Amino acid sequence: MAEKKLKVKSILISQPEPEGKSPYDAIEKKHKLKIDYRPFMHVEEISAQEFREQRISILNHDAVIFTSKNAMDHYFGMMDKLRLRIPDFTKYFCVSEAIAHYLQNFITYRKRKVFTGEQTLASLIPVMQKHKDSKFLFPCSDVLKKQMNKSLEESGLEYTKAQMYKVACSDLSDLSDVKYDVLVFFSPTGIKSLLENFPNFDQGETRLAVFGPTTIKSVEENGLRVDIAAPNKKAPSMSMALDQYIKEANKRRR
Repeated sequence: MAEKKLKVKSILISQPEPEGKSPYDAIEKKHKLKIDYRPFMHVEEISAQEFREQRISILNHDAVIFTSKNAMDHYFGMMDKLRLRIPDFTKYFCVSEAIAHYLQNFITYRKRKVFTGEQTLASLIPVMQKHKDSKFLFPCSDVLKKQMNKSLEESGLEYTKAQMYKVACSDLSDLSDVKYDVLVFFSPTGIKSLLENFPNFDQGETRLAVFGPTTIKSVEENGLRVDIAAPNKKAPSMSMALDQYIKEANKRRR
């Protein structure tokens, strides 16, 4: 952690702008600073041929795990590409109510075959274990497919990770002359995009706010400095960590 806390006037969050109200709105108003949003990564389709190369039979699975709307979009999109009919008996396991409700865009929604967790995959595992005889398909990106998920590995469930789309670095060249006091990252892919777009990036006085141990590890492995880390004991969310840091950094310089 950097000991010297310079005043924060501007923040760039490396994600799309949230729909509706966001905790970052309160930070912007409370501290009278500027917060911008810019996705550092974007999602791209893969072709039917690329999917076939994984040698996965979708119809051999009677249950599907959804952790994001992106995964859902590309799962049903791949079904169309492969000209497969969705079996009526398929069960859907979604990490949140919001993602479960998104199913209505693709199927006739019946609660008896839709199950939800509490925002995390770990919270969904006990629900899935009540259907331990099912074969689960886990649609995901190329990045997620490579990552081990401890909760799933230890669940004893039969599941298959299926890459349905890929994550690519966005073009950020228009930001080359734009400076922010704080850059906020939530995944190693965001750090990858930063360094691919700006290979000569000099952190200097720019603070990096970083969420999660894998993202922190990526920052440090690339020789950069973590100034604001979340979650922590005092701040379980990134918005809380930012608020606490800014309060301390700005209080002497108002």
